[in-house]
Amino acid sequence: MVSTTAFEPSRYLTKISGSDYLEVKWRLVWLRHEHPEAAIETRLEVHSDSLALFRATVSIPGGGSATGWGSEQPGDFRDYIEKAETKAIGRALAALGYGTQFCPDFEFGANVGRVVDSPIDITRTRGWSGNQIEQAPASHRPAASDLPATERQLGFLQSVARAAGLDEDGLEREIHAVSGGDRNALSRRDASLLIDRLKALSTELPVAS
Repeated sequence: MVSTTAFEPSRYLTKISGSDYLEVKWRLVWLRHEHPEAAIETRLEVHSDSLALFRATVSIPGGGSATGWGSEQPGDFRDYIEKAETKAIGRALAALGYGTQFCPDFEFGANVGRVVDSPIDITRTRGWSGNQIEQAPASHRPAASDLPATERQLGFLQSVARAAGLDEDGLEREIHAVSGGDRNALSRRDASLLIDRLKALSTELPVAS
């Protein structure tokens, strides 16, 4: 049953680079507060020495569903697999309206993905309420890596671009939109973000009959 007391996201905001941000754990609290029976499914789509890519689907009984993608690299975080899963969950929640206005990484662009939440065990989220989680102190999250994209990343990026129906010119335009330059200027983090975007685009293509 939906709670009669409204969840107030403004109580749990964190300041990141001067902007309000609602951590994924609070978006989950919000979801569970309004829809205790909502289902969250995650799947590790890609796992290699240089990348973990997750897909998360959040479904609300009678209220629709949304899918989010998230990737991280071992060079950025030791627990990169868990953080990739959390990012995917956060984007799926934002697509359903939970924290969209407080979630800059829902908008793909040069500043996407600069915030990475602590990993969340989604199996423990049923029955959550705002009073059951200790709010972490506001702090800046780890900065994105400035290391250049790896050859493996670039190769995977080309594969994902083809799956999304992009030719070389189309891929270069996407790279420029993310990095402001060509693929030689692409950082590991920006490559990861672009892979997320193109992977999501490929799932939206109509299936040939």
